[in-house]
Amino acid sequence: MTTLKKIHLYSQAIFLLSLFLLIQGCHAQDKNSGKNIEDIQNSNAVNYAKVSYSGNVDFKMAAKIATPGVVNIKCTLNRQRQYYDNNDRNDFYDLPEFFKDFFKDDPYFREYKFRPNENSEPLIGSASGVILTPDGYIVTNNHVVKDADKIEITLFDGRSYPAKIIGTDPQTDLALIKIDEQNLSFIMFGDSDTIDVGEWVVAVGNPFNLASTVTAGIVSAKARNINILSNQGAIESFIQTDAAVNPGNSGGALVTLEGKLIGINTAIATPTGVYAGYSFAIPVDIVKKVTNDLMKFGVVERGVLGIAIRDMNSTIAKELNIERANGVYVDSVSATGAAKEAGVKAKDVIIKIDDIETNTSSKLQEIIMRKRPGEKVRIALIRDGKEQKILIATLKKQEVNQPIKSAKNTDILKNLGITLVEINKEDQKRYNLTAGLKITKIDEGRLKQFTDIREGFVITSINNRPVSTIKSFMDAVGSKSRGIMIEGKYANDPTYYYYAFGL
Repeated sequence: MTTLKKIHLYSQAIFLLSLFLLIQGCHAQDKNSGKNIEDIQNSNAVNYAKVSYSGNVDFKMAAKIATPGVVNIKCTLNRQRQYYDNNDRNDFYDLPEFFKDFFKDDPYFREYKFRPNENSEPLIGSASGVILTPDGYIVTNNHVVKDADKIEITLFDGRSYPAKIIGTDPQTDLALIKIDEQNLSFIMFGDSDTIDVGEWVVAVGNPFNLASTVTAGIVSAKARNINILSNQGAIESFIQTDAAVNPGNSGGALVTLEGKLIGINTAIATPTGVYAGYSFAIPVDIVKKVTNDLMKFGVVERGVLGIAIRDMNSTIAKELNIERANGVYVDSVSATGAAKEAGVKAKDVIIKIDDIETNTSSKLQEIIMRKRPGEKVRIALIRDGKEQKILIATLKKQEVNQPIKSAKNTDILKNLGITLVEINKEDQKRYNLTAGLKITKIDEGRLKQFTDIREGFVITSINNRPVSTIKSFMDAVGSKSRGIMIEGKYANDPTYYYYAFGL
């Protein structure tokens, strides 16, 4: 268990660094007063349906259908944004996200320095995208295109087109772009809710700039929250697969054997920088909502319940005197939120939304993510050990909060929910460290909500920036408005652990 936990936490650190600056909003708007993307697909599905699924485990059909609908995306950055390492952090700047596709910015990548140079060539990165409509709407990851000055799309048959950004959504790491062309091959939406663990899936993309690569695997898990999206209010409910995915696959398609889209490939778990058995895709039911909103409005309209939640566990179940250890525990309820008005209370355990089981917080977030302000949802919950009657909540519009960096120092610690002290000589021996900050108390806050960090943990660095005093901690956290990666150790344990979460 120690080895598995180490790999899991180390992977979280890689993830955060790889998708770190997900805050860009809408770059451009191309409002569409027509149908939803799914309606457009259905009205143009005659040619798409030429190949039918026979029920056998045969990947040829999925590849034949999906491959023409996946494009290569080349992004060019003309501005000289540079990366820095720990040795000279004042003279370096951040390397753009599309250049760090998936996970390249791991702790080892810090050794490479890119100094400002007026004569240097533009930075170029490549990734993948999925054609959604015959008139050129394409979905990809936000981290692929958000910093790009120029976007070029290359189709399966080699034709190339410039693309414009219709809108981006950092909270789900999705972006909608468009090229001017007609009668394009596209991939129809599937249904990620009906996909079962163990079911065969096919990944299509451009790993290492190798065009139109097809790999296969099975669905390993659903509704995974791996804490890679650093944007405030990030929605993570990934489909996990063992299909081989590598740098360049970002934004590519995950499809069923029928060739229908069930996810957009976004991240992998790896200690090496290449595929190591775990890949993650954004479920298509989230993709539908985001792309339709971006096409129609240029932004995503979200409905929210107004609750702070976390996953149930056996400890909470024992405290509540209930038998089940899964579900979504309500930490607190907003005084003016939809949940409060519906009758939801702190310490309730939500077990279903609209008759869909919510065994995890990420699953609940995924369900609510598909809704708009004003829509009603049915909530089934357990209170005082007993299942209650169904509550009806009318979702409210999501409000954008100010980033933590605008808060005072005392507010930062309160927001995080921790009490810190500098380690003493005795701690230095127990932790085998020369400096650091020990967490002596954990209260309600972002660390408790988004990580399983424990009291007694000694923080040695924030985003690879060493911290040894309260001031250095405040400076490190206060300078970040997007995401935090905490590194440190527990007593008498040689392993360094990583905790990543968005602000």
